[in-house]
Amino acid sequence: MADQSDVEAALVSLVAAAVYPDGTAAPSVVVGPGGNVVCRVYRGMPNGPTLEADIAQGVMHATVFPADTAVKNTTRFPRVWQAVAPVPDTLTVSVDNLTASFSGVCAAGQLAGIAADGTIFPYAVQARDTPPTVASNLAALMRAAGWLVDYGGTALTVPAARLFTARVVAGGMSLQEIKRQVQAFRISLWCGDPLTRDAAASVIEPALATPNFVGLADGSSGHIVYAGGTTTDAGADAALYRRDIIYTVEYPTTLADMTPAMMFGVGGIEADGAFIAGLSG
Repeated sequence: MADQSDVEAALVSLVAAAVYPDGTAAPSVVVGPGGNVVCRVYRGMPNGPTLEADIAQGVMHATVFPADTAVKNTTRFPRVWQAVAPVPDTLTVSVDNLTASFSGVCAAGQLAGIAADGTIFPYAVQARDTPPTVASNLAALMRAAGWLVDYGGTALTVPAARLFTARVVAGGMSLQEIKRQVQAFRISLWCGDPLTRDAAASVIEPALATPNFVGLADGSSGHIVYAGGTTTDAGADAALYRRDIIYTVEYPTTLADMTPAMMFGVGGIEADGAFIAGLSG
């Protein structure tokens, strides 16, 4: 079911796709005084020492976390089950030995996965994803688990795997909305100079302002509305230039009745990305 963390993840995906439209193997499109800027995009507040060290190296951070405002209850719809429209098979993956290459068009509700030596790495595709960002996210999942992954463009290679495959699937699902809320989220840009901050904002703000709705991992969506922002110059000593962009998102909390998408022969993937072991087919 959708909750605050799903909204944060969707906003992170929007920001990451804006600054890295060709995936993280390519340079970001944020250009500062020294050229293309490395951007770290994630949920939560930054770690102070890490932020200071990165700022000194010309690296910027973009963070997503809830604003300090109350969550408003907007529940108003009856509790009925509604079928989620099937997701078209527009994203594909081909496997050549130990390399998976993604192509096509991404759509929310698709699930991309890698299986390496019996371990499954699923990724819930977002509406603003592209084949390079799908490959990039899967590479990040595998690297976090200790795998050596060669990633570039739309392809990733796992040279140490003995058994390797990749698939893209979509599962059927019905949702029942049990409550609804409006919550404010703060997208903060942490930069070492004002030019980088302004360049990052010029890329990220249109990406946030363009969609009226943001897709969530359970197949539901949240209504996104601009709510304001602030700009902070901490001074020459701190060398920190920050811009906060605030959006409210009205989103449902749902119950899901899912038909698991069979991703691999020994298991399936739920719509939230959870692996179901022991299935056959």
